[in-house]
Amino acid sequence: MQDTIRTLIQKNSSKIFMFVLDGLGGLPVRGSTELEAAKTPNLDAIAHTSACGLHVPVGYGITPGSGPGHLGIFGYNPVEWQIGRGVLEALGLGMELHNTDVALRCNYSTLAEGLVKDRRAGRIPAGRSKKLTEKLQEGINRIDEAEIIFSAGMEHRFAVVIRFPEPLEIGSTLVNDTDPQKTGKAPIPPKPENKQSERVARIAEKLIREASDILKDEERANYILLRGFSQVPEIPSFEDAFGLKALAIATYPMYRGLARLIGMDTPVVTGDIREETEFLKNNLNGYDFFFVHVKKTDSYGEDGNFEAKVSKIEEFDGVLPEILAMDPDVLIITGDHSTPSLIKGHSWHPVPVLLKSPYVLGRLSERLTERECTKGELGIFPATGIVPLALANSGRLRKFGA
Repeated sequence: MQDTIRTLIQKNSSKIFMFVLDGLGGLPVRGSTELEAAKTPNLDAIAHTSACGLHVPVGYGITPGSGPGHLGIFGYNPVEWQIGRGVLEALGLGMELHNTDVALRCNYSTLAEGLVKDRRAGRIPAGRSKKLTEKLQEGINRIDEAEIIFSAGMEHRFAVVIRFPEPLEIGSTLVNDTDPQKTGKAPIPPKPENKQSERVARIAEKLIREASDILKDEERANYILLRGFSQVPEIPSFEDAFGLKALAIATYPMYRGLARLIGMDTPVVTGDIREETEFLKNNLNGYDFFFVHVKKTDSYGEDGNFEAKVSKIEEFDGVLPEILAMDPDVLIITGDHSTPSLIKGHSWHPVPVLLKSPYVLGRLSERLTERECTKGELGIFPATGIVPLALANSGRLRKFGA
């Protein structure tokens, strides 16, 4: 479909805003989902006059990671373009990646008696994480033939790039994550899935051992978990695919990494919803498309914190008048996937989506909620349809055929 869209693109001065409340969708707890429980008078008002529906991030029944979830809403088929989270994290932290590199997304964690007590080391502060990462870099800069490069991220997260002296064979990153995904379990040793990945697995094993020795006296962050072994792929840029010069406003590195991978501008932004909205207001010139990412809706869902996720949705509702005052030609509000507090993780459920423009029917949904969105004109549709709909509603697509 991207090839067809590319032939129909026409330029104009319209502005498209896409606000992604990460993990937006939920399931009922005491009868209501987080969206239903939230007091959102501003969202309710625009939902009534907007096109609403539910998007399927990857496919029915498939639970997406954040990478595939975002690729889908950016118009890329996430099955065709599979991108490892290590690459996204590294790019988001501003690390340069070569075709000789393997990137990993890592967690500081707490290990006790050989078992993972806390997968996130109590979400240690970014300042502490930075000092620990610097300590690791001082102690580990080469393992065997590979250079090792560290970069601190948000809270307990950091990235590692394993830089080899020459490009790797296809399949070299087929090494399992070492995170057991549950507390009370032992870390999983890095094992190669084929002959090509033996080299990477061997270095990963040594990296864990050397890092553990350096961190052994830490009370909480005394162990590292490795995730998302991956290499950077070749992927069409967002501007080439859809004719939109794009700005990404995201505080978490992984989401900047994904945006950067497809050619969006990705300045470092700090703060939360209000700071991101202010940054948007001050950077409207020079761009056609604005991706604004809100993380904590997902974090609270993963923590099983229903009330905090409701509060974060209400906080977004509070800044919505400022967003509307910027007068976007098309406004999209959605999530990359659902993260119900009930499940404490990502889920396969379709995600609410709202599209506001002068060219929709509207008056079908009363609120931006899971149940109300089933009544909307967009129905239940693939996430890859969102950007083409935005292009059409902004007058950026010519007629197809005679």
